[in-house]
Amino acid sequence: MSKLRNKKPVFLGVLAGVSLFLFYMSVITFFQGFEFAILNFKSVWYWIVPLVIGFGTQIGLYNSIKHTAQMTGTVAVSGGISGGSMIACCSHFLLNIIPIIGLSGLALFLVKYQTAFFAIGIISNVFGIVLMLNHKNKMKKIHKI
Repeated sequence: MSKLRNKKPVFLGVLAGVSLFLFYMSVITFFQGFEFAILNFKSVWYWIVPLVIGFGTQIGLYNSIKHTAQMTGTVAVSGGISGGSMIACCSHFLLNIIPIIGLSGLALFLVKYQTAFFAIGIISNVFGIVLMLNHKNKMKKIHKI
């Protein structure tokens, strides 16, 4: 039973990362088609892969430590930033419909700062991972004493 419990965080982390990737692919596929989603992924894979891995790592860490309010908030914020970064990446596909709803300025802003959104997402993942590893180490020290 202990071995199964140790594998659950890994499973949940992989599942979360795969889910975030599928979310990204679904948004692009919905607006532009699957073939275009593949081409787009190939052009920005070096941003998407770290976002997916970072998010999955955080979910795995979160599930391997005690669920405190601080850790819940860290995962929620960082996960939101990761997902938002991916949506910002896809926002230029919305340029065809966004003017209809009066938000063309927003779409242009998101497209212009796409790289910054990716970088912020990756930095927030690193910050969340470091914070959770520190918390996990503190918990180990406390319980060993």
